[in-house]
Amino acid sequence: MFVGFSYNSRFRVPSAIISSLQMAATSFSGLQLAMLRSCIPSSQRFADAGTVILGGKAKVGSWNKLASVSHVSSVQPFQRSFTSSSLKSDKIVTKAMSESSANTPVSGLPINLKGKRAFIAGVADDHGYGWAIAKSLAAAGAEILVGTWVPALNIFESSLRRGKFDESRVLPDGSLMEITKVYPLDAVFDNLEDVPEDIKTNKRYAGSAKWTVQEVAESVKEDFGTIDILVHSLANGPEVTKPLLETSRKGYLAAISASSYSYVSLLKHFLPILNPGGASISLTYIASERIIPGYGGGMSSAKAALESDTRVLAFEAGRKRKIRVNTISAGPLRSRAAKAIGFIDKMIDYSLVNAPLQKELSAEEVGNAAAFLASPLASAITGTVLYVDNGLNAMGVGIDSPIFKDLDIPKDQH
Repeated sequence: MFVGFSYNSRFRVPSAIISSLQMAATSFSGLQLAMLRSCIPSSQRFADAGTVILGGKAKVGSWNKLASVSHVSSVQPFQRSFTSSSLKSDKIVTKAMSESSANTPVSGLPINLKGKRAFIAGVADDHGYGWAIAKSLAAAGAEILVGTWVPALNIFESSLRRGKFDESRVLPDGSLMEITKVYPLDAVFDNLEDVPEDIKTNKRYAGSAKWTVQEVAESVKEDFGTIDILVHSLANGPEVTKPLLETSRKGYLAAISASSYSYVSLLKHFLPILNPGGASISLTYIASERIIPGYGGGMSSAKAALESDTRVLAFEAGRKRKIRVNTISAGPLRSRAAKAIGFIDKMIDYSLVNAPLQKELSAEEVGNAAAFLASPLASAITGTVLYVDNGLNAMGVGIDSPIFKDLDIPKDQH
């Protein structure tokens, strides 16, 4: 942003006054002063409110407030200089205009996803990473579509309508995240032919139609034509509490199907409607490469498969459609889905004690990482696992072990 002054062309502004104006502006981060003649049109575009600025605590304020503050700080010295002058009838106009409209560099690195459309598969409440990713993408300006597991669809849509999620929908600029459309989705099934009869007649699926992966992709194409961002935020292991040695073949394959192959299927069917240069993102967990006792039922294998598939899909989707494919290895979160494991609180406590950054991970931090991966700032990043876990993945031992009690290990003092 910069503040421009248009003034009556009948007089020239003394250089001393210009200097005082420039000095007054130094207190504003990212603002520049420019003297503009009245021939410059007043219809300069304002900066997009959906732009997120990295490197600063950028909360979008009221333009009226900005103009008011700018006026008080920069116009008063000008007025004082002309109090006793015969020119005091000449009017100074203060305007706030976007830097982009003046072709000047933007302060910071913007994540601007305005005009982009995202489909997030696996949003069923306002507690998980899928919701957080949707919020961050929306804050950056993207249009949001979501796919919700069919049995949870009615409760989710009802909660949205009744305003139960309104507090969670608040974006940095004070507006509420808008979800353009919610699609019923069961990513375990590629097409209707794959659905067994007992699922077709299940009362939890009654009233919903076109919820297989292929049908949802076709519906999105029919409704919107194309998308730019695809997010896979779903997993299921029916035997997740069982040790691997006690996991049945059926349970193991179910975990792989719902948590890993579902991503392959999702990208396969959405790839034709993903605009070139788009991005696809999934969520994984450190159990893919480290032993996490209690995270069983084949889920560790499913996450390992997901990460391997990410690399292969990055190559294939990159060559076919110039789509970037990445996965985020997120730390533990107190989400509804995570509670199914049974010891999520202990995992969070463990991370808090042992991670390099001693703080509880927030869903928003994972959402912001996803917004980065979906943006042009990550245009050369594909086929990678991005760790968003306060650095826990880098640790080789648990420093809370009694064997380290005599070591002088630094601890967070804040």
